[in-house]
Amino acid sequence: MRHGIVLFTCDRGITPAQAAKAAEDRGFDTFYVPEHTHIPVRRAAPHPGTGGAALPDDRYLRTLDPWVSLATAAAVTARIRLGTAVALPAEADPITLAKTIATVDHLSGGRVTVGAGFGWNTDELADHGVPATERREVLAEYVAAMRALWTEPEAAYGGKFVSFGPCWAFPKPVQAHLPLIIGAGGGPRPRCTGPGPRRAGPARRTSGCWSAASRPRPTSPPGPGPGPPNACGACRTARPRRPGRTWTGWRTAWRPGGDAGGEPGRLRGTGRTARVGAGRRC
Repeated sequence: MRHGIVLFTCDRGITPAQAAKAAEDRGFDTFYVPEHTHIPVRRAAPHPGTGGAALPDDRYLRTLDPWVSLATAAAVTARIRLGTAVALPAEADPITLAKTIATVDHLSGGRVTVGAGFGWNTDELADHGVPATERREVLAEYVAAMRALWTEPEAAYGGKFVSFGPCWAFPKPVQAHLPLIIGAGGGPRPRCTGPGPRRAGPARRTSGCWSAASRPRPTSPPGPGPGPPNACGACRTARPRRPGRTWTGWRTAWRPGGDAGGEPGRLRGTGRTARVGAGRRC
C-alpha cells in the first residue's frame, strides 16, 4: 500500500513546495492539493462536512491555485507524485486547463494525477456559468476534450459545452494515459466508472477510476456489497485484472496543524491519506 498526504493549501503556513519536499523525504508516494477559485459570501449550497452554510475553517477562502502549487512542488522534488484532491475542471476553460496540466506533467517528468470533482459549491459553479444540474455533464465533456488535446496530433472536439476544430496543442503529457480520479463529497454518489451494471454516466466516460468522499471518518464500502477481491470500487462487479494498472483512491485523514505560524518544512497533522486498492482499477 502506498500513502500520500493532502495539504489544504492557503496563503498562511507551510508552502506546497516545502510540504511536498518534506513528504518525499519521508517516503510518501503522493502529494495532493485542493481547489476553490473563490467562495461566494452568500451561498445556498451546504458544505458536505458541516451540512450547512458554515465552512470548517477559513482556508476555503484562501486556497492557492492547485497547478501553480504543484509546479512549485515539482521544482523541488524528483519522485513523489503530484495530484489534486480535488480540482474543479468545470470552472476552467478546458483548452487552457489542458495546456496547464500537460505542462506540469511535462516539467515534472510525468508525475501528475488529476483528482477531479463535480463541485459541491454550486454557488461557486454558478459564478463560472455552470448550472448545478449540468455540472456532471460539463465535467464529462471538458475531460473528454482535454483527453483529445493530450493525445491527438490534431485534436478536435464537438460537444454541447465545449467545441473546437482541428488544432495543434503541445506539450503532450509525458504519461500516455494521464491518471484521472473522479471524487465527490457533496450530492449524489458518482456513478459507476466501470463496465458493470448500467449505472454508468459521466464519470465512466471521463475517468479510469473513482474516489469516495474525502473525510476523516469511517465509511462503509460503496455499492450493494463487499464484492469479490477484484471488484469495481463503485459497482462491486468483478472484472479481469489488467497488468500494470491499479485502482487508486484516497481517504483523507491528514490535516495541517493550524493555519498561521506553521513551522516551515515541518509537517504537522493527525493522520495520513492512503491510496488504496492496489491491483484494481475500473
